[in-house]
Amino acid sequence: MSSNNQSNLTIQDAKKILNKFNCVDIPPNLKPSEKTLTCQALVLLAKISDYQILGICAETSEEGILAMKTYSYAFGYEPPSNLPEIEGPVYIKLNGKNGICHLDSYSGHHRGVLVSCQSYSQSGINEMYGHLPLDLFV
Repeated sequence: MSSNNQSNLTIQDAKKILNKFNCVDIPPNLKPSEKTLTCQALVLLAKISDYQILGICAETSEEGILAMKTYSYAFGYEPPSNLPEIEGPVYIKLNGKNGICHLDSYSGHHRGVLVSCQSYSQSGINEMYGHLPLDLFV
């Protein structure tokens, strides 16, 4: 995300923006302005948490891996490059703390990205947001 898209979002603003993603519903189609604010909110909360865990549900390996890479770059992680391509829907889990990544077939109906912000302190950000759009950072 470019620095000229930075805003003066507060933590409460960021949480309010991300709370519409309730981990159950299919991600909404976001207008460009909503997409920008959602990116800014997510990056803000990621910066003030210690690490993030991504859970990605996608129709194809290619789509899932692209989402994993773009979210990883947005959070300052170097994504793994050795994931296999498999047929059909996939689930990818990436732990930003240790870099462990797993890709497997997925039979569920959800599509999108779950982002779990983790903080070592209980007073920090310890919340999950999603299902966020797969192409949020594209």
